[in-house]
Amino acid sequence: MKIPELYKLYLQFPSVQTDTRKVTKDDIFFALKGPNFNGNKFAREALEKGAAYAVVDEVADNTDGRIINVPDVLKALQDLALYHRRQFLFSNSGKQIPFIAITGSNGKTTSKELVHAVLSPLYKTYTTEGNLNNHIGIPLTILKIKNDAEIAIIEMGANHQKEIEAYCYYTMPTHGVITNCGKAHLEGFGGEEGVRKGKGELYDYLKGNNGAAFAMWDYDYLQKMSEGIATRVTYGTHDADVTGIVKTSSELLEVLITTQSNIDSIKTNLVGDYNLPNVLLAVAIGKYFEVPDEKIKWALENYIPSNSRSQLIEKDGNKIILDAYNANPTSMKAAVENFAKMQGVDKVLILGGMMELGAESLYEHQNLIDLINKYHWKAAVLVGGDFNRVNHSFTYFEDSIQAKDWFKNQHFSNCSILIKGSRSTAMEKVLK
Repeated sequence: MKIPELYKLYLQFPSVQTDTRKVTKDDIFFALKGPNFNGNKFAREALEKGAAYAVVDEVADNTDGRIINVPDVLKALQDLALYHRRQFLFSNSGKQIPFIAITGSNGKTTSKELVHAVLSPLYKTYTTEGNLNNHIGIPLTILKIKNDAEIAIIEMGANHQKEIEAYCYYTMPTHGVITNCGKAHLEGFGGEEGVRKGKGELYDYLKGNNGAAFAMWDYDYLQKMSEGIATRVTYGTHDADVTGIVKTSSELLEVLITTQSNIDSIKTNLVGDYNLPNVLLAVAIGKYFEVPDEKIKWALENYIPSNSRSQLIEKDGNKIILDAYNANPTSMKAAVENFAKMQGVDKVLILGGMMELGAESLYEHQNLIDLINKYHWKAAVLVGGDFNRVNHSFTYFEDSIQAKDWFKNQHFSNCSILIKGSRSTAMEKVLK
């Protein structure tokens, strides 16, 4: 079946699903496959659960008209997303609908959530749900955008070069953000320069398509990387269109806006001064799209993280910082240093291992150990990853379940606790 024909069916049944466990009535099921799964085997099950159609690339018997054969299911999903994206090139008023792409080594999801909070009171805004920021999640996000859209925000994750370039092909962003380029996914990108080249593919697209970029002006490399983009809106601590500084981060971050506006300060519900760029980005995008200052301030002060990112939890008399969705050398260093300077005497550190660092893994884990050794902790625990292959005297567990059992038996009270690790270490289980 050709994409235009498939799109006609999608317009009748505009709910796409790739997991039979989540299939509901009138979904279109795309039978994706990978190294450890093959959705083609579950096409019949999807139809039995009420799916209107099942898109497959392996089923030979096509006597059931609800089974749609295509050469490659993943490519069909992405091509369908591109076809749908093209329907939003212009709104009813003839203006192009903004599609804002956000990528970077750290802060993508928090930035996306803050930007959505700022824009949604004024515009019908669609955005990436959760962490659906890969080659499957991005097409699914695009296909959830309805005709009433006024702005879309698309988060793009990547762990190798040419990945962002591929996402731009079917997302067609009009505006873009690279939050930063740090030490993340070094194995796939081939080092820090590879990270900049890979993330910079978003800027390359914007340069070639008369796009606009929001750039953190404190980072010299983003100044250089963004040269040649038609429109640049800058934010940072100085010499930018929108400027601000940390007013306090002793517990929750408060930001003082230093450019002329009706926003004096913003008392966020985020932990850590490393969230300053994310807040300033949201202010810059809000002002660019003419959201009134009072609405920007209200949105940022009322955003409460609930996704294990920079989340402050009070439990059993303890103040717990849960940041368990991402960990790389850059974000770990920022989190530990921020935690070390926060108020409090009895501080407990529980860190999960960092992944996808390749040949640099042992070096970066040892660097983190050296940083931890600079401070005094009531207790420090390391979990999984390559922490068992470097020199340290801290408590070590193979997984977060063992760490959870240890934590439960400590009966901590009136302590400050930082829990952070890569997604694969599932550090949020420590609190369950």
